[in-house]
Amino acid sequence: MIPRLYVPVELKPGLVFPAAERAAHYLRNVMRRNVGDPIILFNGRDGEFAAEITEASKRVVEMRVGPQRRAQMGVPDVWLCFAPLKKDAVDFLVEKATELGVAAFQPVITQHTSATRLNLERLAANAIEAAEQTERLTLPEIRQPLSLRDMIAAWDPRRRIILCAEAGPAAPIATALSELQPSVSISNAWAIVCGPEGGFARSELDLLSNLPFVTPVGLGPRILRADTAALTALAVFQSILGDGALRPPAPLVPIGQLPA
Repeated sequence: MIPRLYVPVELKPGLVFPAAERAAHYLRNVMRRNVGDPIILFNGRDGEFAAEITEASKRVVEMRVGPQRRAQMGVPDVWLCFAPLKKDAVDFLVEKATELGVAAFQPVITQHTSATRLNLERLAANAIEAAEQTERLTLPEIRQPLSLRDMIAAWDPRRRIILCAEAGPAAPIATALSELQPSVSISNAWAIVCGPEGGFARSELDLLSNLPFVTPVGLGPRILRADTAALTALAVFQSILGDGALRPPAPLVPIGQLPA
């Protein structure tokens, strides 16, 4: 397996630069890579590049950027608005939702939210690792928590909300999204809104369901955990309205085998 790394630097062919501490440790001590070994680099802005290790000592790991492998491309413009969960559950949610291609995470404090403190730096690190492993070219934005009412007060109604509603009228999610499909264009903006483990308060469901840009959806007859519900909704969205029809990129050709 060729290691794939996020680096926060401008990438262009011929650039030689030292790996940051995290990346150096991963290449040297985890993957056991050495001089001449291929790697893949991306920064979320310039696309993806083939690269190779030019120095691998205890003091420094240095990398040289080769040709661009893929031009920059984004993910569907879908946010995941979720009530904060306990540490393990929220770590799992951010990792898997990043893999599924979410564009942004918006933590939302609801009436029944029990975990109100989030380590955003840890969540960002989880998102970076998930992006590295899944070949996506962007990192999701991770935002500061908002109360549900503050989020709705500032909401742009052009961004349609898919509300995971555990009570009240709601069509099955696949049916609801399929009915929205004919009006979809590439510039559409979306958000999936999921409640906490205790569910939304009735007043919160009423507030959301009565908004003209909200589509309540059902996720089946079973009561899902909050993280399961969010990931289920995101997976169905990507299949019907997102980029689920695309295929992964081709395997990397090492720099030495690329045409001049």
